[in-house]
Amino acid sequence: MITLYHCYAARSFRPLWMLEEMRLAYELKMLPFPPRVFAKDYLAINPLGTIPYMIDGETRMTESSGICHYLGTRYGPTPLIVGLDEPDYGAFLNWMYFSDATLTFPQTLVLRYTRLEPEERRNPQVATDYAKWFLGRLRAVEAAAGKADVLCAGRFTAADIAIGYALRLAERIGLAKDFGPNVSAWWQRLQTRDGYQRALAAETRAGEEQQVARRF
Repeated sequence: MITLYHCYAARSFRPLWMLEEMRLAYELKMLPFPPRVFAKDYLAINPLGTIPYMIDGETRMTESSGICHYLGTRYGPTPLIVGLDEPDYGAFLNWMYFSDATLTFPQTLVLRYTRLEPEERRNPQVATDYAKWFLGRLRAVEAAAGKADVLCAGRFTAADIAIGYALRLAERIGLAKDFGPNVSAWWQRLQTRDGYQRALAAETRAGEEQQVARRF
């Protein structure tokens, strides 16, 4: 049984969405955000104190996009993964890495300096600067979404999941109002997927059952 440690609307939503798209069996363990502060016993499981954390047999993983890639290759074949023999293999990998290193990173600083830090440590200038960074990098998605309904390989893939989560986070922290028209339309389409809706429902159900409140 795959075990996924998750916080509401955190990066761990990427592998949760992937699990639901693939219809894999898993156990979802909800934690308060950030767990390194509000669930210190979690550090005995994941010394980094970060989310996600996935356990699959002897495998332990902490990187959300990497977990999606692992699930698709370990439990495939699945059309969610673009293969080595496909022309868009390089584009697929680029989107997978771009999703977290380029898009989610600046968002975490916006979140930190607008909501997570104590009032005296919040910094609107830092938040504004990194919001602009995120929106500037989002131009690549705006261009791609203007050409096709999916990011690569002519079908919905893990790349759409990985990038799509960054849009969910942007919406949660107030950046969606600055989406371009192509990104906005693409994000609306993504949210209609059954896999996405199942992941949302699983997140809500687990949070209620485990009595873990939402923070942002």
